[in-house]
Amino acid sequence: MAREAGAEQTRGAFFLPIGDGRVSRFLAFCMVVLSLLGSQVLAAESSPVVSARDVATLVTNRDAAGPDQTLSVGLHLKLKPGWHTYWLNPGDAGEAPTLKVTASGGQTGMSGALHFPTPVRIADGGLMSYAYVGEVTLPATLALHGTGGTTLKAHAEWLVCANTCVPESGDFTLDLPGAARDPGPGAQEPLFAQAMAAMPQPSPFTARFAPDGGLTLTGAGLSPETAKQAWFMPSVPGVIDQVAAQSLHVSDGRLTLTLKWLQRAPKTLSGIVVIRDASGQGSALWIDAGPGGAVPRDGGALPRLLGLAFLGGLILNLMPCVFPVLAMKAFSVVKIGGVARRRALMSAGAYAAGVMGSFAALGGLLLALRAAGAAAGWGFQFQSPVFVVGVCWLLLIMALNLLGAFEVTTRLGQDVPPRHGLAGDALTGLLAVVVASPCTAPFMGAAIAGALGGPVWGALAIFLAMGLGLAFPYVLIAGVPAIAARLPRPGAWMDVLRQFLAFPLLATCVWLLWVAEVQGGAAIMVLAAGGGVALGLACWLFGLAQRKAMLAGATPGVMLARGLALLIVVGALAGLGRVATLPTAAMQPGKSDGVVAFSLEALATARAAGKPVFVDMTAAWCITCMVNERVALDAPSVRRAFAQRGVVFMKGDWTNRNGTISAFLHEHGREGVPLYVYYPPHGDGQVLPQVLTPGVVAHVLDGRES
Repeated sequence: MAREAGAEQTRGAFFLPIGDGRVSRFLAFCMVVLSLLGSQVLAAESSPVVSARDVATLVTNRDAAGPDQTLSVGLHLKLKPGWHTYWLNPGDAGEAPTLKVTASGGQTGMSGALHFPTPVRIADGGLMSYAYVGEVTLPATLALHGTGGTTLKAHAEWLVCANTCVPESGDFTLDLPGAARDPGPGAQEPLFAQAMAAMPQPSPFTARFAPDGGLTLTGAGLSPETAKQAWFMPSVPGVIDQVAAQSLHVSDGRLTLTLKWLQRAPKTLSGIVVIRDASGQGSALWIDAGPGGAVPRDGGALPRLLGLAFLGGLILNLMPCVFPVLAMKAFSVVKIGGVARRRALMSAGAYAAGVMGSFAALGGLLLALRAAGAAAGWGFQFQSPVFVVGVCWLLLIMALNLLGAFEVTTRLGQDVPPRHGLAGDALTGLLAVVVASPCTAPFMGAAIAGALGGPVWGALAIFLAMGLGLAFPYVLIAGVPAIAARLPRPGAWMDVLRQFLAFPLLATCVWLLWVAEVQGGAAIMVLAAGGGVALGLACWLFGLAQRKAMLAGATPGVMLARGLALLIVVGALAGLGRVATLPTAAMQPGKSDGVVAFSLEALATARAAGKPVFVDMTAAWCITCMVNERVALDAPSVRRAFAQRGVVFMKGDWTNRNGTISAFLHEHGREGVPLYVYYPPHGDGQVLPQVLTPGVVAHVLDGRES
């Protein structure tokens, strides 16, 4: 034992032969240097806390403490293979690490909050975790006050998981000697440099999110080449479905990720967006997003959107969805030819005011719903069976008016008070917008998307421009005497035309009954048809009372007819309330005549299999969609082309509200239907025009596959 002790003592004293004095002094100097270096390493890192799953230490970026020194302190974890710990937001399960460091002695202080590097995503068993694997340093800042040495005492808690989860904790002590000034980086500084390099950087892009789940980044540098992959990790749990696929759409200066809210859109959204280019290189950006979608940065964006909105409204006059109001518009135009120019201008102004005011009100309601968290898009009101049935009844009443069952205004051609006729012109404008709203004309898609992605005042200006475009032909006719002079003069022929033009309105009622049946089944259609019959009776009674009053004044029979008409109208409105309580029909997934029901999973599966996919986003209340299907998509040449190329024809039904379809529309820069996207076997999808022909579809199929 004495020999062993002596040997240990000899080794500890570094015994050297006395005869070799130079070697002895050199080695003694080396040992002193190594001893000092060893004390520095120990000063920068505490004794470890070791488990079967990991090794934890407290580390600092300085080996000594200068006066009023600011230190970086951190929890350093070395995780065994297969184990992980968690980020600030652990995800669907887990807990974020904590660290509290207190300094005492010559200098005192307490550490701040932990800073978290960018984590990795771990999906397992239908859950998503944001975690760290391997080796990680979680730093914090410790501001010391005083001079001299200090003792750091720390307590940390963290959770490690593999197949099981184990909570762990540790108490650490670290003594730092005092220094006359800042000693500079210590032995563990590289750990902190590595952690800071992995921190998310402040995003240089403007970030906005929409109520339907679209997270949009806008700014220079974003393009399909620089952003091949991207995903978002929220800073707090419970905001999004973290397992749901985040569809990516990138154009020059714009990146959109489709998120799925767990309940409704939050008031603010923060977290990390990871973006990778084609080579796999990328960056992690910290974003603090506000609601409303991306706000264009360039000053020329709003004038361009106003121009698109005007053109879209102008073309809307030619769309099939406006056909039902041709009766009202035809009478308004003919009326201009038989009245003074001042009266014609007043009539056109009232019509334009009705159109533009209705567009502004509809746009304002759409903005309010989206701000409240509803996934509302263009034509959203037709997703309500109550609205569909209400419009059906309104058009039925207008048709009965044209057929002469009753009168709302005096007959055209008579010398009526101006304000009485102007009210009818404004109502015509209102009806034009109500019935036209299911359609999306060319240029309207970009304008509406820009309106819903910008400030409220800009959005309202865009909707007003759209209304001006719809009203412009009537205003032009009224404002140019040469055009008005060529119009036919009012006469007896107008009564025949008036009655004939009631039938397009009745045909529209049949279409709306079919839409109601698609939305809620036979029960809603029966209520709608029965209410229509009751309203027809009320209109007949009201007209009967009108004619008797003109001949004999307000007799008891006239009062009785009016009372019965009022009671019937009240009963019909009660039936409309009953419509609101009926459940909407559920969409049935599956295939029908080679058509696959749209879902993100079905789209991903088809694309992963290398199949071309044609996506048709439609709705039963969208007349443009119906026309495109009959003219183009159901054409034999198109069906043959789909079959020859093995195209998966996928249809998304937006007749009733559907958050997934709303998000898909928003991802592709649309806020309403129709939307057509073709995905070739390999490559990005291409958005087709809103008005289709067989030639347009064939060109896209050939062009994308060549």
